[in-house]
Formats: sequence, C-alpha cells, structure tokens
Amino acid sequence: MQRGALIWTAGCAVTALLLSDCAGNPFGETTGGAQNPDMPGRWVLAAPNAPPCGMEFKGAPGAKQGIVSPDGGCPGKFFTSRHWTFGQGALTINDQDNQTLARLNFANGSFEGQASAGVQVTLSRAE
Repeated sequence: MQRGALIWTAGCAVTALLLSDCAGNPFGETTGGAQNPDMPGRWVLAAPNAPPCGMEFKGAPGAKQGIVSPDGGCPGKFFTSRHWTFGQGALTINDQDNQTLARLNFANGSFEGQASAGVQVTLSRAE
C-alpha cells in the first residue's frame, strides 16, 4: 500500500472512532449497557432501616442527564432530588440547590453506593 493511502486509511479509522464516541455509543456498546444504562423510567431507591422509595428519572433515551421526580417518603434528603447525571461510570443525584445527594456505581443492572449523609443506598429498576 502506498504511503498516502495508508495515511488516508488510518485517518478514516481514527475519525470513525471519534465519531462513534460523540454519538455516546462506542463500537460494541449499546445504550443501556454497563457503561451507560438507559436511565429514563421508574427506579426504586432503598436504604437500610427505611422503606423503599420510587423515583421517576426523566430524559431522552440514552441521555446522560435529566430530571428526577421522587415519591414522598424517600429516606434522608432524597425527597429533594431534582437532577441526575451519568458520567465516568457513576450516577450522581443532586438536589434543587445542585448539592450532591449520592454518587452511585452501576453493576449487575443496579446502582450501589453511599449517600452524602453516609448511608448505603441501592437504586434498582422498578418492575
């Protein structure tokens, strides 16, 4: 292969990889995968010694941020949940003042982590 053709081919490959990342779905990964779970929909927040709480996550399919609408009776300050973002493999839930309530890691179809108040919490898709 001539040098010019080789450079052109390499450039096309790099461009394709960069564009796939812009779309949010690198080659081989689907929306809803371990790296970017499909957040919009109904989820259940659970904490020790507290009843579970329903939370509605709103946003476009495959979105990495959106709005949270918690049901009444959420543990701790989760009743003040208003925004969510997903990045660097973790879900962050913020209140109306954009203060972090929790940063949760995704594994095996649900989120686990610690609330800002120190309480262990899990967030699972509602059935």
